[in-house]
Amino acid sequence: MSDIAINVENVSKVYKIYDKKTDRMKDALGLSRKQLYKEHYALRDVSMQIKKGETLGIIGTNGSGKSTILKIITGLLNPTEGKVTIDGRISALLELGAGFNMEYTGIENVYLNGTMIGFTKEEIDAKLQGILDFADIGDFVNQPVKTYSSGMFVRLAFAVAINIDPEILIVDEALSVGDVFFQAKCYHKFEEFKKMGKTILFVSHDLSSIAQYCDRVVLLNRGVKVDEGTPKDMINLYKKILVGQSPADKTSDSIASSGAPEDEAKAVQELNAGADDGGNVLWSSHFELNPDVNEYGNRKAEIIDFGILDENGMWSGNIEKGTHFTIKYKVRFNENVSDPILTYTIKDLKGNSITGSNTMYEKVNFGEVMAGEEKTIAFTQLMNLQGGEYLLSISCTGYSGGDFMVYHRLYDVLNFTVVSDKNTVGYYDMFSKVTVS
Repeated sequence: MSDIAINVENVSKVYKIYDKKTDRMKDALGLSRKQLYKEHYALRDVSMQIKKGETLGIIGTNGSGKSTILKIITGLLNPTEGKVTIDGRISALLELGAGFNMEYTGIENVYLNGTMIGFTKEEIDAKLQGILDFADIGDFVNQPVKTYSSGMFVRLAFAVAINIDPEILIVDEALSVGDVFFQAKCYHKFEEFKKMGKTILFVSHDLSSIAQYCDRVVLLNRGVKVDEGTPKDMINLYKKILVGQSPADKTSDSIASSGAPEDEAKAVQELNAGADDGGNVLWSSHFELNPDVNEYGNRKAEIIDFGILDENGMWSGNIEKGTHFTIKYKVRFNENVSDPILTYTIKDLKGNSITGSNTMYEKVNFGEVMAGEEKTIAFTQLMNLQGGEYLLSISCTGYSGGDFMVYHRLYDVLNFTVVSDKNTVGYYDMFSKVTVS
Protein backbone atom coordinates (compact mmCIF):
# COMPACT_ATOMS: atom_id res chain seq x y z
CA MET A 1 0.00 0.00 0.00
CA SER A 2 1.43 3.38 -1.03
CA ASP A 3 2.30 5.99 1.61
CA ILE A 4 1.70 8.83 -0.86
CA ALA A 5 -1.53 10.80 -0.33
CA ILE A 6 -1.10 13.29 -3.19
CA ASN A 7 1.14 12.82 -6.21
CA VAL A 8 1.53 15.76 -8.59
CA GLU A 9 3.38 14.82 -11.78
CA ASN A 10 4.70 17.42 -14.24
CA VAL A 11 1.63 19.63 -13.97
CA SER A 12 1.33 22.71 -16.15
CA LYS A 13 -1.57 25.13 -16.47
CA VAL A 14 -1.63 27.46 -19.46
CA TYR A 15 -4.10 30.29 -20.03
CA LYS A 16 -4.71 31.98 -23.36
CA ILE A 17 -4.47 35.77 -23.14
CA TYR A 18 -6.25 37.68 -25.91
CA ASP A 19 -5.76 41.37 -26.68
CA LYS A 20 -9.35 41.73 -27.92
CA LYS A 21 -12.62 39.94 -27.24
CA THR A 22 -13.12 39.44 -30.97
CA ASP A 23 -9.84 37.53 -31.14
CA ARG A 24 -11.19 35.06 -28.58
CA MET A 25 -14.29 34.51 -30.70
CA LYS A 26 -12.30 34.11 -33.91
CA ASP A 27 -10.04 31.57 -32.26
CA ALA A 28 -12.98 29.61 -30.83
CA LEU A 29 -14.64 29.47 -34.24
CA GLY A 30 -11.41 28.65 -36.08
CA LEU A 31 -11.68 31.78 -38.25
CA SER A 32 -7.98 32.67 -38.17
CA ARG A 33 -4.95 30.70 -39.24
CA LYS A 34 -2.53 32.67 -37.09
CA GLN A 35 -2.27 32.49 -33.31
CA LEU A 36 -4.32 35.31 -31.80
CA TYR A 37 -3.33 34.80 -28.18
CA LYS A 38 -0.36 34.80 -25.87
CA GLU A 39 0.26 31.88 -23.55
CA HIS A 40 0.50 32.53 -19.82
CA TYR A 41 1.85 29.71 -17.67
CA ALA A 42 0.21 29.81 -14.25
CA LEU A 43 2.13 26.58 -13.54
CA ARG A 44 5.00 25.06 -15.48
CA ASP A 45 6.05 21.42 -15.03
CA VAL A 46 5.42 21.27 -11.28
CA SER A 47 5.90 17.96 -9.43
CA MET A 48 5.55 17.16 -5.74
CA GLN A 49 4.53 14.33 -3.46
CA ILE A 50 2.73 14.64 -0.12
CA LYS A 51 3.04 11.64 2.17
CA LYS A 52 0.17 10.38 4.27
CA GLY A 53 0.20 12.01 7.69
CA GLU A 54 2.44 14.85 6.50
CA THR A 55 1.72 18.58 6.77
CA LEU A 56 3.06 20.27 3.65
CA GLY A 57 3.16 24.03 3.22
CA ILE A 58 3.25 25.88 -0.09
CA ILE A 59 4.65 29.41 -0.10
CA GLY A 60 5.42 31.98 -2.78
CA THR A 61 4.67 35.51 -3.86
CA ASN A 62 1.30 36.54 -5.28
CA GLY A 63 0.94 35.05 -8.74
CA SER A 64 3.32 32.18 -8.04
CA GLY A 65 0.65 29.52 -8.70
CA LYS A 66 -0.20 28.45 -5.14
CA SER A 67 -3.98 28.68 -5.47
CA THR A 68 -3.86 27.23 -8.99
CA ILE A 69 -2.12 24.05 -7.85
CA LEU A 70 -4.64 23.62 -5.02
CA LYS A 71 -7.56 24.00 -7.42
CA ILE A 72 -6.06 21.37 -9.70
CA ILE A 73 -5.50 19.00 -6.78
CA THR A 74 -9.11 19.46 -5.61
CA GLY A 75 -10.52 19.06 -9.13
CA LEU A 76 -11.79 22.62 -9.55
CA LEU A 77 -9.39 23.08 -12.47
CA ASN A 78 -8.01 20.68 -15.04
CA PRO A 79 -4.28 20.77 -15.79
CA THR A 80 -3.14 21.59 -19.30
CA GLU A 81 -0.43 18.95 -18.93
CA GLY A 82 0.51 16.40 -16.30
CA LYS A 83 -1.65 14.55 -13.81
CA VAL A 84 -2.59 14.42 -10.13
CA THR A 85 -3.26 11.23 -8.19
CA ILE A 86 -5.14 11.33 -4.87
CA ASP A 87 -5.32 8.54 -2.30
CA GLY A 88 -7.83 9.59 0.35
CA ARG A 89 -10.97 11.64 0.92
CA ILE A 90 -10.25 15.36 0.45
CA SER A 91 -11.86 18.28 2.25
CA ALA A 92 -10.80 21.68 0.96
CA LEU A 93 -11.15 25.18 2.33
CA LEU A 94 -10.21 27.44 -0.56
CA GLU A 95 -11.14 31.06 -1.22
CA LEU A 96 -14.39 32.29 0.27
CA GLY A 97 -17.36 31.08 -1.75
CA ALA A 98 -15.79 27.95 -3.19
CA GLY A 99 -18.23 25.06 -2.86
CA PHE A 100 -21.02 27.17 -1.34
CA ASN A 101 -24.29 28.31 -2.89
CA MET A 102 -24.74 31.89 -1.75
CA GLU A 103 -28.54 31.65 -1.95
CA TYR A 104 -28.71 28.63 0.37
CA THR A 105 -28.79 28.86 4.14
CA GLY A 106 -25.85 27.72 6.24
CA ILE A 107 -27.61 24.45 7.07
CA GLU A 108 -28.42 23.79 3.42
CA ASN A 109 -24.78 24.41 2.47
CA VAL A 110 -23.61 21.94 5.10
CA TYR A 111 -25.71 19.23 3.44
CA LEU A 112 -24.65 20.40 -0.04
CA ASN A 113 -20.95 20.13 0.81
CA GLY A 114 -21.35 16.82 2.59
CA THR A 115 -23.23 15.34 -0.35
CA MET A 116 -20.57 16.56 -2.81
CA ILE A 117 -17.90 14.76 -0.78
CA GLY A 118 -19.92 11.56 -0.77
CA PHE A 119 -21.76 11.42 2.54
CA THR A 120 -25.33 10.26 2.91
CA LYS A 121 -27.95 12.43 4.60
CA GLU A 122 -27.84 10.16 7.63
CA GLU A 123 -24.06 10.57 7.93
CA ILE A 124 -24.36 14.34 7.69
CA ASP A 125 -27.14 14.30 10.29
CA ALA A 126 -24.75 12.58 12.69
CA LYS A 127 -22.06 15.22 12.15
CA LEU A 128 -24.30 18.28 12.02
CA GLN A 129 -24.21 19.23 15.70
CA GLY A 130 -20.41 19.06 15.79
CA ILE A 131 -20.24 21.35 12.76
CA LEU A 132 -22.64 23.87 14.28
CA ASP A 133 -20.85 23.83 17.65
CA PHE A 134 -17.48 24.48 16.01
CA ALA A 135 -18.80 27.25 13.73
CA ASP A 136 -20.64 28.92 16.64
CA ILE A 137 -22.55 31.42 14.49
CA GLY A 138 -25.90 30.99 16.24
CA ASP A 139 -29.14 31.46 14.35
CA PHE A 140 -27.31 32.69 11.27
CA VAL A 141 -27.09 29.04 10.17
CA ASN A 142 -30.72 29.43 9.09
CA GLN A 143 -30.00 32.54 6.97
CA PRO A 144 -28.68 32.66 3.38
CA VAL A 145 -24.87 32.72 3.41
CA LYS A 146 -24.92 35.79 1.15
CA THR A 147 -25.91 37.72 4.29
CA TYR A 148 -22.85 36.49 6.25
CA SER A 149 -19.82 38.54 7.14
CA SER A 150 -16.53 37.12 5.88
CA GLY A 151 -15.76 36.02 9.44
CA MET A 152 -19.00 34.04 9.81
CA PHE A 153 -18.52 32.54 6.37
CA VAL A 154 -15.06 31.20 7.11
CA ARG A 155 -16.18 29.86 10.49
CA LEU A 156 -18.87 27.77 8.84
CA ALA A 157 -16.67 26.73 5.92
CA PHE A 158 -13.86 25.57 8.19
CA ALA A 159 -16.28 23.81 10.53
CA VAL A 160 -17.64 21.83 7.58
CA ALA A 161 -14.17 21.09 6.22
CA ILE A 162 -12.76 19.61 9.41
CA ASN A 163 -15.83 17.87 10.82
CA ILE A 164 -16.61 15.65 7.85
CA ASP A 165 -13.70 13.41 8.81
CA PRO A 166 -11.40 13.99 5.81
CA GLU A 167 -8.23 12.03 5.26
CA ILE A 168 -6.68 15.01 3.46
CA LEU A 169 -7.35 18.63 4.51
CA ILE A 170 -6.45 21.44 2.12
CA VAL A 171 -6.49 25.06 3.36
CA ASP A 172 -5.74 28.13 1.25
CA GLU A 173 -5.24 31.35 3.25
CA ALA A 174 -8.85 31.34 4.47
CA LEU A 175 -7.92 31.37 8.16
CA SER A 176 -6.58 34.92 7.88
CA VAL A 177 -10.21 36.10 7.72
CA GLY A 178 -11.31 34.76 11.09
CA ASP A 179 -10.70 36.51 14.41
CA VAL A 180 -7.66 35.58 16.50
CA PHE A 181 -9.67 33.34 18.84
CA PHE A 182 -11.14 31.38 15.96
CA GLN A 183 -7.69 31.10 14.37
CA ALA A 184 -6.35 29.64 17.62
CA LYS A 185 -9.23 27.17 17.62
CA CYS A 186 -8.44 26.15 14.04
CA TYR A 187 -4.74 25.69 14.68
CA HIS A 188 -5.55 23.56 17.72
CA LYS A 189 -7.60 21.42 15.33
CA PHE A 190 -4.56 21.23 13.04
CA GLU A 191 -2.57 19.76 15.92
CA GLU A 192 -5.31 17.20 16.53
CA PHE A 193 -5.32 16.27 12.85
CA LYS A 194 -1.54 15.82 12.83
CA LYS A 195 -1.71 13.52 15.85
CA MET A 196 -4.46 11.51 14.12
CA GLY A 197 -2.21 11.00 11.09
CA LYS A 198 -4.24 13.18 8.70
CA THR A 199 -2.60 14.74 5.68
CA ILE A 200 -2.67 18.56 5.56
CA LEU A 201 -1.81 20.77 2.60
CA PHE A 202 -1.49 24.36 3.78
CA VAL A 203 -1.01 27.55 1.76
CA SER A 204 -0.41 30.77 3.67
CA HIS A 205 1.47 34.07 3.67
CA ASP A 206 1.76 33.67 7.45
CA LEU A 207 5.31 32.38 7.60
CA SER A 208 5.14 31.83 11.36
CA SER A 209 2.28 29.36 10.87
CA ILE A 210 4.17 27.70 8.04
CA ALA A 211 7.25 27.33 10.27
CA GLN A 212 5.26 26.09 13.24
CA TYR A 213 2.91 23.55 11.64
CA CYS A 214 4.55 22.25 8.47
CA ASP A 215 6.87 19.27 8.23
CA ARG A 216 8.04 20.27 4.78
CA VAL A 217 7.59 23.27 2.46
CA VAL A 218 7.42 23.70 -1.32
CA LEU A 219 8.44 27.09 -2.70
CA LEU A 220 6.83 28.31 -5.94
CA ASN A 221 7.79 31.37 -7.94
CA ARG A 222 6.08 32.53 -11.12
CA GLY A 223 4.50 29.14 -11.68
CA VAL A 224 7.74 27.21 -11.26
CA LYS A 225 8.74 25.00 -8.36
CA VAL A 226 11.93 26.56 -7.01
CA ASP A 227 12.75 24.00 -4.32
CA GLU A 228 11.39 21.99 -1.40
CA GLY A 229 12.78 21.29 2.03
CA THR A 230 12.54 22.23 5.70
CA PRO A 231 10.39 25.24 6.62
CA LYS A 232 13.46 27.19 7.76
CA ASP A 233 15.42 26.63 4.53
CA MET A 234 12.47 27.42 2.26
CA ILE A 235 11.50 30.55 4.21
CA ASN A 236 15.09 31.82 3.94
CA LEU A 237 15.06 31.16 0.19
CA TYR A 238 11.65 32.85 -0.11
CA LYS A 239 13.01 35.97 1.62
CA LYS A 240 15.79 36.12 -0.97
CA ILE A 241 13.28 35.91 -3.81
CA LEU A 242 11.21 38.71 -2.27
CA VAL A 243 14.12 41.13 -2.70
CA GLY A 244 15.48 39.71 -5.96
CA GLN A 245 18.59 38.24 -4.36
CA SER A 246 18.06 34.60 -5.25
CA PRO A 247 19.67 32.82 -8.22
CA ALA A 248 16.24 31.23 -8.73
CA ASP A 249 14.82 34.66 -9.49
CA LYS A 250 17.05 35.68 -12.36
CA THR A 251 14.00 36.87 -14.29
CA SER A 252 13.25 39.66 -11.84
CA ASP A 253 12.89 43.07 -13.43
CA SER A 254 15.97 44.49 -11.77
CA ILE A 255 18.19 41.72 -13.13
CA ALA A 256 16.46 40.91 -16.41
CA SER A 257 17.32 44.40 -17.65
CA SER A 258 21.02 43.53 -17.37
CA GLY A 259 22.71 41.50 -20.06
CA ALA A 260 26.20 40.36 -19.09
CA PRO A 261 26.90 38.23 -16.00
CA GLU A 262 28.90 41.06 -14.43
CA ASP A 263 25.85 43.32 -14.86
CA GLU A 264 23.69 40.74 -13.09
CA ALA A 265 26.13 40.63 -10.18
CA LYS A 266 26.13 44.42 -10.00
CA ALA A 267 22.31 44.51 -10.01
CA VAL A 268 22.14 42.06 -7.12
CA GLN A 269 24.79 44.04 -5.24
CA GLU A 270 22.82 47.25 -5.67
CA LEU A 271 19.64 45.57 -4.45
CA ASN A 272 21.46 44.51 -1.30
CA ALA A 273 23.28 47.79 -0.75
CA GLY A 274 20.31 50.04 -1.57
CA ALA A 275 21.32 53.69 -1.76
CA ASP A 276 24.83 52.92 -0.48
CA ASP A 277 27.86 52.68 -2.74
CA GLY A 278 26.23 54.74 -5.47
CA GLY A 279 23.19 52.50 -5.93
CA ASN A 280 19.89 54.09 -6.88
CA VAL A 281 17.59 51.58 -5.21
CA LEU A 282 16.01 52.83 -2.01
CA TRP A 283 16.17 50.51 0.98
CA SER A 284 12.48 51.18 1.64
CA SER A 285 11.56 49.86 -1.83
CA HIS A 286 12.04 46.32 -0.51
CA PHE A 287 9.15 46.69 1.94
CA GLU A 288 5.39 47.12 1.94
CA LEU A 289 4.98 50.61 3.35
CA ASN A 290 2.02 52.00 5.24
CA PRO A 291 0.06 54.28 2.87
CA ASP A 292 -1.47 56.01 5.92
CA VAL A 293 1.79 56.56 7.81
CA ASN A 294 1.55 59.26 10.50
CA GLU A 295 4.36 61.63 9.47
CA TYR A 296 5.23 64.96 11.04
CA GLY A 297 8.04 67.23 12.29
CA ASN A 298 9.67 70.56 11.53
CA ARG A 299 12.04 68.94 9.00
CA LYS A 300 15.22 70.50 10.35
CA ALA A 301 16.33 66.90 9.88
CA GLU A 302 14.66 64.44 7.52
CA ILE A 303 14.58 60.64 7.35
CA ILE A 304 15.33 59.90 3.70
CA ASP A 305 15.59 56.09 3.68
CA PHE A 306 15.04 53.13 5.98
CA GLY A 307 14.72 49.35 6.15
CA ILE A 308 15.35 46.16 8.12
CA LEU A 309 18.25 43.77 7.53
CA ASP A 310 18.05 40.11 8.53
CA GLU A 311 20.89 37.99 9.94
CA ASN A 312 22.31 37.51 6.43
CA GLY A 313 22.44 41.25 5.77
CA MET A 314 19.51 41.19 3.35
CA TRP A 315 16.64 43.67 3.32
CA SER A 316 13.70 41.67 4.61
CA GLY A 317 10.30 42.09 6.20
CA ASN A 318 10.55 38.57 7.64
CA ILE A 319 12.84 38.07 10.63
CA GLU A 320 13.41 34.68 12.21
CA LYS A 321 13.03 34.56 15.98
CA GLY A 322 16.32 33.93 17.75
CA THR A 323 18.43 35.67 15.09
CA HIS A 324 20.05 39.09 14.98
CA PHE A 325 18.51 41.81 12.84
CA THR A 326 19.22 45.47 12.14
CA ILE A 327 16.93 48.48 11.89
CA LYS A 328 18.73 50.94 9.66
CA TYR A 329 17.84 54.41 8.45
CA LYS A 330 19.44 57.50 6.97
CA VAL A 331 18.88 61.09 8.09
CA ARG A 332 19.70 64.26 6.16
CA PHE A 333 20.14 67.42 8.21
CA ASN A 334 18.67 70.54 6.59
CA GLU A 335 19.78 72.84 9.42
CA ASN A 336 22.41 72.73 12.16
CA VAL A 337 21.19 70.41 14.94
CA SER A 338 22.81 69.82 18.30
CA ASP A 339 22.83 66.27 19.72
CA PRO A 340 19.98 64.72 17.67
CA ILE A 341 18.29 61.62 19.12
CA LEU A 342 17.49 58.82 16.68
CA THR A 343 14.84 56.34 17.80
CA TYR A 344 12.88 53.23 16.89
CA THR A 345 9.74 51.70 18.39
CA ILE A 346 8.12 48.35 17.65
CA LYS A 347 4.35 48.01 18.19
CA ASP A 348 1.84 45.21 17.86
CA LEU A 349 -1.09 45.55 15.44
CA LYS A 350 -3.27 46.93 18.25
CA GLY A 351 -0.91 49.89 18.63
CA ASN A 352 0.74 48.79 21.88
CA SER A 353 4.39 49.79 22.12
CA ILE A 354 6.31 46.55 22.72
CA THR A 355 9.92 47.66 22.70
CA GLY A 356 12.31 50.21 21.30
CA SER A 357 15.44 52.20 21.92
CA ASN A 358 17.21 55.40 20.94
CA THR A 359 20.70 56.82 20.72
CA MET A 360 20.30 58.64 24.05
CA TYR A 361 19.50 55.40 25.88
CA GLU A 362 22.38 53.70 24.10
CA LYS A 363 24.75 56.58 25.03
CA VAL A 364 25.56 57.49 21.43
CA ASN A 365 26.24 61.25 21.16
CA PHE A 366 26.40 63.11 17.84
CA GLY A 367 27.42 66.53 19.06
CA GLU A 368 26.79 69.34 16.61
CA VAL A 369 25.59 68.12 13.20
CA MET A 370 25.87 70.67 10.41
CA ALA A 371 23.35 71.46 7.68
CA GLY A 372 23.93 69.28 4.62
CA GLU A 373 25.34 66.34 6.57
CA GLU A 374 23.84 62.85 6.43
CA LYS A 375 23.98 60.26 9.21
CA THR A 376 23.14 56.57 8.98
CA ILE A 377 21.99 54.82 12.14
CA ALA A 378 21.87 51.05 12.61
CA PHE A 379 20.31 49.37 15.65
CA THR A 380 21.32 45.68 15.78
CA GLN A 381 19.72 43.33 18.30
CA LEU A 382 18.50 39.80 18.93
CA MET A 383 14.90 39.06 17.90
CA ASN A 384 13.15 37.75 21.00
CA LEU A 385 9.58 38.67 20.04
CA GLN A 386 6.98 35.98 19.52
CA GLY A 387 6.04 35.04 15.97
CA GLY A 388 3.54 37.44 14.45
CA GLU A 389 3.01 40.80 12.77
CA TYR A 390 4.54 44.06 14.05
CA LEU A 391 4.80 47.73 13.08
CA LEU A 392 7.98 49.83 13.04
CA SER A 393 8.17 53.54 13.92
CA ILE A 394 11.34 55.65 13.56
CA SER A 395 12.15 59.26 14.33
CA CYS A 396 14.77 61.97 14.66
CA THR A 397 14.18 64.17 17.71
CA GLY A 398 16.23 66.27 20.15
CA TYR A 399 16.30 69.29 22.44
CA SER A 400 16.72 72.95 21.55
CA GLY A 401 16.88 75.57 24.26
CA GLY A 402 15.59 73.02 26.76
CA ASP A 403 12.49 72.26 24.64
CA PHE A 404 11.84 68.84 23.12
CA MET A 405 11.77 68.97 19.32
CA VAL A 406 10.50 66.52 16.71
CA TYR A 407 12.49 66.97 13.53
CA HIS A 408 10.93 64.08 11.63
CA ARG A 409 8.84 61.16 12.83
CA LEU A 410 7.36 58.23 10.88
CA TYR A 411 4.80 56.33 12.95
CA ASP A 412 4.00 52.76 11.85
CA VAL A 413 5.90 53.26 8.62
CA LEU A 414 6.22 49.58 7.75
CA ASN A 415 5.02 46.15 8.78
CA PHE A 416 7.32 43.19 9.41
CA THR A 417 6.81 39.56 10.41
CA VAL A 418 8.61 37.57 13.07
CA VAL A 419 8.84 33.97 11.91
CA SER A 420 8.81 31.37 14.68
CA ASP A 421 8.23 27.64 14.97
CA LYS A 422 7.61 27.94 18.73
CA ASN A 423 5.77 30.64 20.67
CA THR A 424 5.53 31.04 24.43
CA VAL A 425 3.35 33.20 26.68
CA GLY A 426 3.33 36.99 26.25
CA TYR A 427 5.30 39.18 23.89
CA TYR A 428 8.77 37.75 24.48
CA ASP A 429 10.39 34.35 24.44
CA MET A 430 12.77 33.93 27.40
CA PHE A 431 14.46 31.04 25.51
CA SER A 432 14.18 28.84 28.57
CA LYS A 433 16.39 25.77 28.89
CA VAL A 434 14.35 22.95 30.43
CA THR A 435 15.85 20.03 32.32
CA VAL A 436 14.04 17.13 33.97
CA SER A 437 15.64 14.95 36.62
